[in-house]
Amino acid sequence: MVPARYRPDPLDAPLYVAGPEGPWDEVGDRLEDAGRALVCTTWGQWLAAVLLDPALRPLLGSDWPRYRQTAPAAGRMRFAVSRFVVRHSAAAALNVPVDGLELGYAPDGQPLVRGAGADLEVSLAHTGELIVVGVSRTGPIGVDVQDADRDVSFDVPPGQLCTAQERAALAALPEGERRARLLWLWTLKEAYARALGHGLRRSPSTVGFDRDERGRVVLAGAPREGDAGGAWTFTTHRVQGRYLVGAAHRRRSVLPAADRKAQVDSGSRSAAAPLEERGDGPAAPLRLLRPVTSGRGEGRRTR
Repeated sequence: MVPARYRPDPLDAPLYVAGPEGPWDEVGDRLEDAGRALVCTTWGQWLAAVLLDPALRPLLGSDWPRYRQTAPAAGRMRFAVSRFVVRHSAAAALNVPVDGLELGYAPDGQPLVRGAGADLEVSLAHTGELIVVGVSRTGPIGVDVQDADRDVSFDVPPGQLCTAQERAALAALPEGERRARLLWLWTLKEAYARALGHGLRRSPSTVGFDRDERGRVVLAGAPREGDAGGAWTFTTHRVQGRYLVGAAHRRRSVLPAADRKAQVDSGSRSAAAPLEERGDGPAAPLRLLRPVTSGRGEGRRTR
């Protein structure tokens, strides 16, 4: 049976923010409505604001030595911008000033919020000019971004990436569709691995994706929402015509402190892979408050 075409909730689409000015009120609104939000931006548009910010060093905090030592200069700039985008996204989600946040790293290298915002899940990915941040107050979230023209088959054989069922489905597709499907699978599997908190240390061929009768992306063979182990949401989005963004989110019914946050490095360790420019291979894992004027967020204040 051919699944019905599924139309993703508009709240799942990445919200483009042009710089530190936002629109952060819309990010906060999405958190209130959906419990999660995706933010995307191009690092060049943030560059001047970040480099001219007198608070650059205190905002980077323990990441300042890494910023100073990162080469080449373009990599250093992207690193600084990615940290600012994470901070602004988390501040909007928590409704706190940017300089009031304390950030660290989870064991898998993804950024996280310490202290009062410890229940906020954060995921970061970037490639080329695009930076993507996912934030969630309702459960783990993972994001990934790939160049839409990337041919994953050149980097990793389908046997290492796909389950037997996925390989069979790929074999029946024309070459162009097969390449697009492989990229779709790779992006989802990276996002899913990040949401689980272990990166791609586990083989991506151990997890499969399919579509249900409504056309929604689901884990192949996994319990559906409402059953034990369910409540996952997976989405992919074409951004700026050049990038494929994938997101994985698992809604939890209770909001305890996240287990993986309890394992945080007390020394603010910087894991290179998720935060640095990914390169071509898939193994290269990325002051004043203003009033909100938009509808639901009326009276809420964000950065």
